[in-house]
This record gives sequence, structure tokens and C-alpha cells, in this order.
Amino acid sequence: MHHRHNFRRAAVAAVAVGSLFSLAACGSDPQPADGATDSGSDGDSGASKTIVFSPLGLQIPAMKQLSEGVQAYGKEKGYDVTVQDPKLDPQKQVTDLQASIESGSVAGAWTIAVAPPAMSALVQTALDKGVPMILNGVPEDYGLDGLQPGVSFSTIDYEAEGEAAGTELGNCINERYDGKSEVLFAESSPGTAGKEEFEGAVKKALAATAPDAKIVTTITVSDRTAAQTDVGNALQGNPDVTAVFAQNDEGALGTIGAYKAAGKDIPCITEGGGNEETLAAVKSGDIYAVVALQFQADMAQSFDALTAMIDDPEAEGVQLTVPQEVVKAEG
Repeated sequence: MHHRHNFRRAAVAAVAVGSLFSLAACGSDPQPADGATDSGSDGDSGASKTIVFSPLGLQIPAMKQLSEGVQAYGKEKGYDVTVQDPKLDPQKQVTDLQASIESGSVAGAWTIAVAPPAMSALVQTALDKGVPMILNGVPEDYGLDGLQPGVSFSTIDYEAEGEAAGTELGNCINERYDGKSEVLFAESSPGTAGKEEFEGAVKKALAATAPDAKIVTTITVSDRTAAQTDVGNALQGNPDVTAVFAQNDEGALGTIGAYKAAGKDIPCITEGGGNEETLAAVKSGDIYAVVALQFQADMAQSFDALTAMIDDPEAEGVQLTVPQEVVKAEG
């Protein structure tokens, strides 16, 4: 399972991304939940300085890295951060979070929900107990009617992300092919968060920027290997494709592999993602542009929003948006 689908399903996509959790040390001899890690010391049981962080699952490298970043950032801010691993299981995530919140051992909780609707009752429990939360998505995802004290949210602006990716693909087509190109369009799997908004915005921006470009074939991206196979197969029926909206890192890297295997020049490629390999491919010229979700920046703003609610329980929650940046080769 690739990280962009996870970030977008969570946020997000992260995306961001996004961009993890256990019972905090408090009182007498608490035991951490299964798969949990703890960055705090055992000497201070004050719940006011303990935050619980629950991601999608630590088997996702991006989530593991994000959890480590949250722990380090929390330590700088004077907080112990405990991390729990729901392992992509929405019920486990809810059960473990509920244990921490109801125990009174944590001052706040940050959750990248596997299934936001499944968290509705838990969010209300946290509100009733005065435990602030920051969650991916928007209030309506959790059955809430707008913002209120004690809970904040972070989401991805899928339309802005898609507009940037579509515009840059059109720019590449205009620069390299005088505005005319056959386009391969890589879709995300059905049910991926933000799918309609993101892909709709890509198509709209592409049509506005390079109106003579035409989408001639589509694939659905699952992983890099499958993307390379699917792009290779698509090229057999559409050998004149010179532009690809690759959807994400896996789609972009798979596209590059397919074109190289076929002995073809690398086409115009844009996507939304931004791991180290794709950013390197931008520098080398293999990818024209990446709309990179800035999950580290979102981590900082999300953590700060949570601690602000801890400091002032009466303050209304906020709606954050994961920052994003278009990365292109210089020159």
C-alpha cells in the first residue's frame, strides 16, 4: 500500500501529508498498548505534559517517520509523546484511543484516523472529558456541526493540489510539444480520499492550460511495479502518448520505468507526492513537476494547534490545511 493513498485517505493527503500511540505513563504501573512506543520518562506522571499520537499504522514508512518527528518536536516543546500502532484497523484505533482518553492519563490526542466516521463517539467522549484532539479531515467527517472548542482539524486542499498538477502538465506540453499531446491519465483507486476533487481539478486545469492536449487512455495506480506494467501495456495501444498525469510517486516512478524499458523518451510527467526519489527525478529532468505536500510543516502546525487548545480549553478549534509546494527543475 503506497503512502500517498494512506495520507489522502487519512487527511491527509499528506499528506501529507499526512503525516501513533500508547498509554501514557501515569499513576501506578500502567502498561503500554500492543505495538506502542514511548518517548517520555517514567519519572513524571503529570498528564498535563503527555500527548498521545495515533497514526494509520507504523508499517507505513511515512507514518513511522512522522511519529518519530512528532516525538522529537514534542520533546522540544516540553511534552512527552506516546505513540500507538492501530495497524490500519479502525476498531483497534478507537479502542486504544478510548483507553487513553478515559484513563485521564493524557492532556491531548492527535489522530490520523483510519476511518473518521468510526471516531464520532470517541470524539464526543474526548470533548466531554476535556481532552483536546486534532484530527484529519473536517468537522463533518466526525458528525460535528462546524468548529468548536476542544477539537481542531487538518486537511488537504485537493482542488488546489489538482489545479497545480494539471496546470504544470499543460505547461510542459506547451513547452515541449507546442500544446499538442496525447495524455495518459493515472487514476487513484475508488474510495481514495479526495479522488473526485483532485482528479477533477487536474483535468480542468489541463484543459485550460493546454486545450489541444487529449486524454487518450487511463490506468489505476496501485503500486510502482503495477504502474510500470500498466503504463507499458497502455503504450502498446497508444504509442504516441507524450504526457502522463501519474497521480502519485508510485505512478510517476512506474511511468519512468515503463518508458525506459520501451526505449522511449521520458514524457511530460506531473504528480502529487514528493518522496526523495521523485524529487531527485525532478532535478534530473525525468519528472517535470511534483506538487509536494509539506507534511513536516503540517506536523508543526498541528502539534502547535493541539497544545494551544491544551493551554486554553475555551479557545475555538481551527481548520488547518496541509501546505503544498510545486517543485520543478531549475532553469
